Amino acid sequence: MTIDYSHVREMMVEQQIRPWDVLEVRVLDVLARLPREAFVAESHRALAYADIELPLGHGQKMMKPVIEGRTLQALDLQPTDEVLEIGTGSGFLSACMGQLAREVLSLEIQPELAERARQNLDAAKLGSNVRIEVADGLNWQSQRQFDAICITGAVETVPVELLKLLRSGGRLFAIRGVSPVMEAVLVQADGSIASLFETDLDYLQGAAPAPQFQL
Repeated sequence: MTIDYSHVREMMVEQQIRPWDVLEVRVLDVLARLPREAFVAESHRALAYADIELPLGHGQKMMKPVIEGRTLQALDLQPTDEVLEIGTGSGFLSACMGQLAREVLSLEIQPELAERARQNLDAAKLGSNVRIEVADGLNWQSQRQFDAICITGAVETVPVELLKLLRSGGRLFAIRGVSPVMEAVLVQADGSIASLFETDLDYLQGAAPAPQFQL
């Protein structure tokens, strides 16, 4: 059976993303154009636009489309923005941000995922302004600063060190807390925090809380 991806992409936007209060026209346009199916394993392509997480290997998963939409809307990326992404995953969100911003630097701790994401981006011809590096984003240090930072896996608390990488007026998106009740937040460079929505997401590698032992 041949799948009409443009049709299911449109259905995803109209039936999943828009009803979840993603109304920013630029975000909806990107999600309606980009080939999400090119960023998932061939065995999962029929599910590329379903309202589910998809496995990527190494214990990582691709976010649901609605979470990707809310993430992009919250970041409010501008054509002049430089973005830091912590956790490349499939490279799909990297590609979306690359369409909305000037430049994206994405850090991926798993070399195999980083290589596959780069191949995905190149094959889709969406990687010209997206650079992927193999690094532990939670312990990455740089003198460079960014207009926006996106953490693509959950964290127990927002790493303070990452806030130092924000330019004045910059913002950081994260999903924080303890499963199964987490909240998506937007943290401004001055430390102020806006709560966006509740969800539940797998922890970023190295960000899970220490196990609590019960007597």
